[in-house]
Amino acid sequence: MHTNVRAREEAVEAGADEAKLQHPIVDLTRCLGCGTCVAVCPENQVLELVHGQAMVVNGARCVGHAVCEEECPVGAITVTLADAAERTDIPAYDENLEAVGSPGLFLAGELTAQALIKTAIEHGSAVGTEVGRRVQAEPAPHDPEVHDLVIVGAGPAGFACALAAKRDDLRYVVLEQEREVGGTVAKYPRRKLVLAQSVDLPLVGALAKDTYTKEELIGIWQRIAAEQMLPIRHGETFRALDREPDGTYTVKTETGAYRARFVCLALGRRGVPQRLGVQGEELPKVAYSLMDANSYRDRNILVVGGGDSAVEAAVGLAEQPGNQVTLSYRKGTFFRVGDRNVDRLARARQEHGLDVVFHSEVRAIANEVVTLDIEHEEFDLPNDEVFIMAGGTPPTTLLEQSGVSFDPALRPHFEEVREQGTGLTRAIVLGFVMALATLLFAIANVDYYALPEALRPTHDKHVWLRPSRGLGLWLGIAAVTMVVVNLFYLVRRSPSIRFSWGSLKAWMTSHVATGILALLFALLHGAMSPQETHGGRALWGLAALLVTGAIGRYFYAYIPRAANGRELELAEVKQQLGTMSAEWDRGQRQFRGRARDVVDELIAKRQWRSSFFGRVLALLGMKRDLKRALEGLQQEGLEQGVTPEQIREALLLARRAHRTALMAAHYEDLRAILNTWRFLHRWFAVLVVLLIVIHIIHALFYGFQGGGL
Repeated sequence: MHTNVRAREEAVEAGADEAKLQHPIVDLTRCLGCGTCVAVCPENQVLELVHGQAMVVNGARCVGHAVCEEECPVGAITVTLADAAERTDIPAYDENLEAVGSPGLFLAGELTAQALIKTAIEHGSAVGTEVGRRVQAEPAPHDPEVHDLVIVGAGPAGFACALAAKRDDLRYVVLEQEREVGGTVAKYPRRKLVLAQSVDLPLVGALAKDTYTKEELIGIWQRIAAEQMLPIRHGETFRALDREPDGTYTVKTETGAYRARFVCLALGRRGVPQRLGVQGEELPKVAYSLMDANSYRDRNILVVGGGDSAVEAAVGLAEQPGNQVTLSYRKGTFFRVGDRNVDRLARARQEHGLDVVFHSEVRAIANEVVTLDIEHEEFDLPNDEVFIMAGGTPPTTLLEQSGVSFDPALRPHFEEVREQGTGLTRAIVLGFVMALATLLFAIANVDYYALPEALRPTHDKHVWLRPSRGLGLWLGIAAVTMVVVNLFYLVRRSPSIRFSWGSLKAWMTSHVATGILALLFALLHGAMSPQETHGGRALWGLAALLVTGAIGRYFYAYIPRAANGRELELAEVKQQLGTMSAEWDRGQRQFRGRARDVVDELIAKRQWRSSFFGRVLALLGMKRDLKRALEGLQQEGLEQGVTPEQIREALLLARRAHRTALMAAHYEDLRAILNTWRFLHRWFAVLVVLLIVIHIIHALFYGFQGGGL
């Protein structure tokens, strides 16, 4: 837990806690702390369990897979665009991917602020299909100068759009500035894994594998383009888009112009590479992409950046004979780098001498050296090549001139993600309806159920209400069926069993409903009078199972929710301690740092290094410990010449931070106690299943002994 909390604090300090595009939002009123979202996330440490619930630790690593949202069994996660209501770098488009205010102009792929190749392919397919539908619905007079569709960009989105257009017999053309298909993918380093999900292409169907390297994927696209004879015109750099009075568009490139009824802009967001703005950046040895690391040997190389592209370039270059590679990053650690690249980077540092320099910035570039500022000290490094992997500037101006608006007011309204609550009210209503139906059935047959056990065999309804005959027997079979269906939730949730039919959320709902029904059916099966038998004990076990399940599903979320809030408050208080009074002189800054150290020591002692019983005993002495610590802190402040007002401010913050830390720790204790529901729930489930099996065997044995059921 301490590791996860510390990782989040470091991400916040580095500004990596929030994503640039898509990111998950966790509804803590629903989160059960099951950890499914953490387990299924393809990226590392986007989500972690903090105080028993999921929390976004490193949002910058989220690329929008959204599998956490799909797999959450209680619908507690929503993957959405970060700050969508205010951002001015996201274009305005409708549900058909049509640019708002420009009929017939479609956007697809990374341009829409969706980063995945799979999503780009889906976008391109959807645009091609929509254009095909409109062309068929509203045929236009044949004009050989006007295409049905012009697609700008032959990346994943443009390629899929072209296949959909060919499938629907459209007159179309694809304009691509590079000499090969692939768009941004084609610019990735060699052997980079670029696809980790199954995709479907129009006219082609599902690709054979889920994972492809850059070379494999580009090779597949080249083969398909040749087989399908796709009209891709290379060397066409997009420069402008004009809408004509008749509603058609003219797409202008550096070499020509193309008219069309519809246009699909399948451009990337990277646009112009981000420049450092330092002296010497215009030198020929400076590059902003790396196509083939094998071309560089026996060179002194500097790579600048902190993302996957920078790490992949640095590792690839370091693996070549004779290269001495330095990776410069302005922050203190990598937060936007995937697990595979983290492992590759560690091996390259150990095996190939790759030098990673954190807290560094390029100050100047010369023919034979590069000047780096490393923690406010300048150093000259021998250098032959510089690769700047600092991202790019989106082509916003060009797109605005083409009719694409970035006005947030024109985008569809994004509903703010709000807490939904645990759903306890709906569960109570559902349980009440089921129980009421059972009660009404019992009332309708009260003349039988009210009789003593010894007199029931004389009643007319005994033939079909007793457990071993008629409806009573079928109710028992129904109860067992509900138990079996209930257990399939565990199969669906297990990461080691490849069973993915239906959503986990639907299975969770089924888990709750079948649990309630199993108990009610079993109660009627036992004729509303459980006996001291295996069947009776199984019935009581079902009741206990229902109680522990209800605690976990609906009540457990409230306790750790408060703990998460306390952890955030604690971070805020510690931040205030660290930034308090910028006018203090050197000695007073030392006192400020000492105040923060005292708080950290008390927090570590009470929150992270003690057991539950240790915390209970600590309650007796915590005031004494705090008083002593603050008295010592006050004395240190006076000796350093800190004013009484500044000392008082620091001590108030320290006291508040200590109190907040203890409350977080005690919430964690309460969560841990309540968390025993998992232990009880699981073992009650095992016990109930065993009792049911014994009950069925016992009933069958005695049924056959007595001549059959």
